[in-house]
Amino acid sequence: MASRQRPLSPHLQVYRWQIQMVTSILHRVTGVVLSVGALLIGAAVVALLYGPEPWDWVRTAAASWPGLVFLFAWVWAFVYHLLNGIRHLVQDVGLGCSIPAFVRSSWLSVIGSVVLTVAIFAIAVLRGGLL
Repeated sequence: MASRQRPLSPHLQVYRWQIQMVTSILHRVTGVVLSVGALLIGAAVVALLYGPEPWDWVRTAAASWPGLVFLFAWVWAFVYHLLNGIRHLVQDVGLGCSIPAFVRSSWLSVIGSVVLTVAIFAIAVLRGGLL
């Protein structure tokens, strides 16, 4: 039997990036980042249980520039995942499902997560708890 050439599915390069696509991908990526961060929090708790020396190592690593960048990214992932999850819950009850409302809420979750993350870090720095 002769095989017919079937059309291939369009690749991501064919599609124009839209905020709806970006928020969907970001939601999945932030879920993975939160899982990795949860494992690191668990490791930090274990270090705390082992005494002051391992805990000092954790504090030193978290206060380094790579540690602060990871903390900022992890907090942003948490805030974004939370805001986008709330957006999904609102849409699950049938609100904000029109295309303009969907685009607006998508941008709100992205911009809101950045603003809230910066505010959280500003408060932490002002209270002397970050550096």
